Amino acid sequence: MEFFRSSRVKPCRLGVFPGTFNPVTVAHVALAESALTAVDEVVFVLPRQFPHKTYSGASFEQRLELLGMALEGEPRFSVAACQGGLFAEIASECREAYGTDVRLSFLCGRDAAERIANWDYGSPGAFLELLQQFDLLVAARSGEYCPSERLPGSCARLELNGAFDHVSASEVRTRIGKGESWEHLVPAAVRRRVGEIYAKREKLPETGY
Repeated sequence: MEFFRSSRVKPCRLGVFPGTFNPVTVAHVALAESALTAVDEVVFVLPRQFPHKTYSGASFEQRLELLGMALEGEPRFSVAACQGGLFAEIASECREAYGTDVRLSFLCGRDAAERIANWDYGSPGAFLELLQQFDLLVAARSGEYCPSERLPGSCARLELNGAFDHVSASEVRTRIGKGESWEHLVPAAVRRRVGEIYAKREKLPETGY
């Protein structure tokens, strides 16, 4: 795990926030801010390789740049890159970076939680085994997440301060491409730079995600 911004806090419980951040949005920041009521530090993790997506839109370096700008001023936020994109891989790299005693809590929205729970891990019970390594803090997104009865204590609800169902990175890119208002969907600190990075790209036919 390579750090580009590091909190000075030594966490007992670490919030791990993996994502594509293409670009970072106000919903990303709100979710992380909410998690600080439950964790000591939130590390935004940008995988160098994704298990189900490829890089398009902003480059890896540009996404890191935007994250750094958006998170400036919050001492308990960190930004890091990892080699793998699967939760098991990210958890392993976090253990190496933070030590084996830290409790890992992965942050996600309802839609992401359902993808994670229903992912084909190659063997029955693999997801339950994963949840022995970390737990989930899940924010409502177009509905509440209803975990399986097999997951007692492994999933907790994350309350957001505001409504963010309408906010997504893809919505930002779509609005830029159509010439519609998008600035309210991203943190104020990155608006100018998002416009510079995405304006020309989003006028081209979409081939990414």
